[in-house]
Amino acid sequence: MRVVLQRVKEASVLVEGKVVSAIQQGLLILLGIENEDSREDIEWLAGKIARLRIFSDENDAMNLSILDIHGDIIVVSQFTLHAGTRKGNRPSFIKAARPETAIPLYEAFVLQLENELQKKVQTGVFGAMMDVVLINDGPVTICIDSKNRE
Repeated sequence: MRVVLQRVKEASVLVEGKVVSAIQQGLLILLGIENEDSREDIEWLAGKIARLRIFSDENDAMNLSILDIHGDIIVVSQFTLHAGTRKGNRPSFIKAARPETAIPLYEAFVLQLENELQKKVQTGVFGAMMDVVLINDGPVTICIDSKNRE
């Protein structure tokens, strides 16, 4: 699993011009799922995100987690995070999981985040064309790959 985390002041997701999710301070998470992802990836990644200290404390140092600030999260599926660009100029998405594999993992990831945060997590609409609107806070943008645990 790959994520791009964006610390946001606010974010929303629109489908066909209608707002399907909206949050204030928190995280916008773009989630890419590949064929080899498993429950272990979900648990590790959700735990890492919940405890990642990327929000500012009273001294303006990044010492607080999403749990500490009681922030909100939107998770948006994004298979393009697994784009292969090694050959030619057209990206290959062969590593991205097909919907029959990706949807249950996506839903399990959202549930695991909800368990970690003890609150509802907002989502986009899997497979839909979405407009994602955000005010990036910082900006702070972090990429995490469960297969490359740096």
